[in-house]
Amino acid sequence: MSQSNVAEIIREAFPNAILQEECFRDETTLLLRHEDLVAVARLLRDDPRLAFSMLKDCCGVDYFTLGRRPRFAIVYQLYSLSHNRSLRLMVGVDEGETVPSVTGVWPNANWYEREVYDMFGIPFADHPDLRRILMPDDFDGHPLRKDFPLGNEPVDHGLPPRS
Repeated sequence: MSQSNVAEIIREAFPNAILQEECFRDETTLLLRHEDLVAVARLLRDDPRLAFSMLKDCCGVDYFTLGRRPRFAIVYQLYSLSHNRSLRLMVGVDEGETVPSVTGVWPNANWYEREVYDMFGIPFADHPDLRRILMPDDFDGHPLRKDFPLGNEPVDHGLPPRS
């Protein structure tokens, strides 16, 4: 089965879920609506034609310096052991929005989502234990955001200096 067939199976079950499909060097990326994320994840895991039983990674991306909207993306790297195939899912999220947790589909998402929350400040709805995992509880800010000050230096937002 080709990667385009994976997208076709998803579209059959959820016609509006895929916002964008991109294939580059035999790697497929599907940009999903975040409200369809959990349902698509269950389909990808449970349908024997797909069988993406492994969540290899979940991370955040900040597009702040590029000025893109939505500002953030959550990236899920999936793998099907039985079909020896990978798939990348992405979900866009803006400041103040939440992303549904996929811990009910892949339990190891618990730690990945906590890391994204800690480093980017993106909350996950229905997460069983959403709290900081790398930084101290009293740490102010989210270090992997592009506007996080480095070495206590002010960040240049392109605005005139304050007087």
